[in-house]
Amino acid sequence: MATSHTWNFFRAGGFDQVQLDSGADLLALKDLDQKLWVALGCPTRGLEFDTRTLDLIDSDADGHVRANEVLAAIDWAGKLLKNADLLVKGADSLALADIDDSGDEGKQVLASARHILKSLGKPDAAAISLADMADIEKFVAGLEFNGDGVICAGQIADAGLRATVEDIIKSAGSAADLSGEIGVSREIAERFFAEAAAYVAWQAKGESDVAILLLGEKTTAAAESFHAVKDKVGDYFTRCQLAAYDARAAVPLSRSAEDYQRLAAQNLSAQSREVADFPLATVAADKPLPLVSGLNPAWQGKLDALREQVVQPLFGNKESMSAQDWAALCARFAAFDAWQAEKPAGSVGPLGGARLREILGSGHQAALDALIAQDKAVEFEVKATRLVEKLLRYNRDLFMLVNNFVSFRNFYTGKGKAIFQAGTLYLDGRSCELCVKVEDVAKHAGLAGLGGFCLAYCDCVRGGGAEKMTIAAAFTAGDSDYLMVGRNGVFYDRKGRDWDAGIVRIIDHPISIRQAFWSPYKKLSKMISEQLQKLAASKAGAVEGKMTHVAEGSGKVVVETPPAPPKPPFDVAKFAGIFAAIGLAIGAIGGILASIVGGVLGLKFWQIPLALIGLLLLISAPSMALAWFKLKRRNLAPILDANGWAINACARINIPFGTLLTGLADLPEGANRSLADPFEEKQVLWPYYLVIAAGICSLIGLWYVGFF
Repeated sequence: MATSHTWNFFRAGGFDQVQLDSGADLLALKDLDQKLWVALGCPTRGLEFDTRTLDLIDSDADGHVRANEVLAAIDWAGKLLKNADLLVKGADSLALADIDDSGDEGKQVLASARHILKSLGKPDAAAISLADMADIEKFVAGLEFNGDGVICAGQIADAGLRATVEDIIKSAGSAADLSGEIGVSREIAERFFAEAAAYVAWQAKGESDVAILLLGEKTTAAAESFHAVKDKVGDYFTRCQLAAYDARAAVPLSRSAEDYQRLAAQNLSAQSREVADFPLATVAADKPLPLVSGLNPAWQGKLDALREQVVQPLFGNKESMSAQDWAALCARFAAFDAWQAEKPAGSVGPLGGARLREILGSGHQAALDALIAQDKAVEFEVKATRLVEKLLRYNRDLFMLVNNFVSFRNFYTGKGKAIFQAGTLYLDGRSCELCVKVEDVAKHAGLAGLGGFCLAYCDCVRGGGAEKMTIAAAFTAGDSDYLMVGRNGVFYDRKGRDWDAGIVRIIDHPISIRQAFWSPYKKLSKMISEQLQKLAASKAGAVEGKMTHVAEGSGKVVVETPPAPPKPPFDVAKFAGIFAAIGLAIGAIGGILASIVGGVLGLKFWQIPLALIGLLLLISAPSMALAWFKLKRRNLAPILDANGWAINACARINIPFGTLLTGLADLPEGANRSLADPFEEKQVLWPYYLVIAAGICSLIGLWYVGFF
């Protein structure tokens, strides 16, 4: 893609990487073809990078930073800085004069920065730093007014107003303040005072009308007693009216004998539901309702309350009440019931009319509105507080991120560790610099194995197991002879803390050409050693078995047993083919060895070492060639992709660079070394003498038969 910006590229890892050196390079990244980016995405966790900055860049909060989000972060920071080169410096402070306030957002950020410095007691400071915002949440919470429009009771000095706010919270609800406390917002306050005014007006209407509060302060209690029996008393008088209409109805309306017989079989009480369903009293034509005796025991208490709280105050001491008296009583409560139906909806009633009138007459509504307005007045500056933090973090971290995202400059140039390098593992006399954090070993190994690295997965713990993590360390120099599950080492993270590390899994791949050279001989030596050990173990087992059998038999009575059947005679013809094959094989091997020895001895003296070297290379060359091809294809991408990266390039780790990623043990320059080992094993020379004698005899034999 043709652009007006001139780009510089450097080659590392077998591919071209963009070189970002200036603010102009960063601002022009949006025009660079993303196919030239090393990575198009990375996780926000598991990296040696400020997670808060990554969370700010991760605009969709999905746990991954992608190319477009990086470009958006650069564009936003570039617009708020007068000089984009400030991003390259990576400073954790920013001069107020460097903030571009030509736009509305820039003005907001600058005003917020000044507000923060003023709140910290540094109104004349010319720069703001991340140290000034060490804990932005606590900073905002510690402000007397934080711009959220919520007033907490604890921040009010006036005791009366504070009590009013507490009553508002108790009855009308609360809102969360940025400090974490609960308080009152404008909406809650307005709703409370509106409900309080409506409640006080409604209560005043009742207090001013005698027809409503017919019994004064006792009207509410009397009304409760009246409504508790209203339906049941109405049911009684309706039954009596039916009995007056037809005398035959009196007996069944009072319930039949069968109904009483069903009750007789039960344990009865005044609280029984079946008893309560019976009429208040026996039904008869136009019969008054008795108020003292002859009542249904389930309703006796409620009718006693009706007589004491309603009938006696209104009608005097009566022992019964007629249908006309009941109709008059219902009419007396009609105005009260209508007034109750007009009661305003809301939750302020429990505070009582007296307390509500006190609040409304105290002027607290205006005082609370003033506090809320004062808090909202700094909303502009406080909201921009997070923008100030965002700008400071971008100013410090963006350049480092793009050099570990758009290119792997830090990793390939060695000027600093990459953000995916978790630390250094010391194990088996080596230090491994390419260590990455791993969440799931099995999942990571499935993809990371395609990278061609010899990987050792280690569980790391510190603090007695209080802290744990898992890493994958790449061994790129030395050999894997003593790398095995269970070996322990020490891991130093990027903060310099030490962790106990133990290998839990190994992905085996060639480490070096030197390892490949000696691999055939080590395998042959290992095979011979294992076979000799098996042979020795079998012989030792046989001897031990015989000794055990003899020891057991010496203390037992000998019991005659029938003789075993005789073994069949040895069939020479049957085994002739086997003996011939063995002889042929031995002859072939001897012939080959004789040819080799003869060929070597037939050379001139100075040619013999060259021939031996050629023989070694002939044996080791296939293994070395295979290792060379594998080492050339080592790729960092699968290791990072397995951790959630989106690597966009084939990031090779060639042999010279891989050698630098794993340090081998070496004595310091100028160190003095003593070769005297008091515990060195004494050399036994007779095996060597025996081999030399056998070689001489072989040569004499070959000469005698005319081979030379």
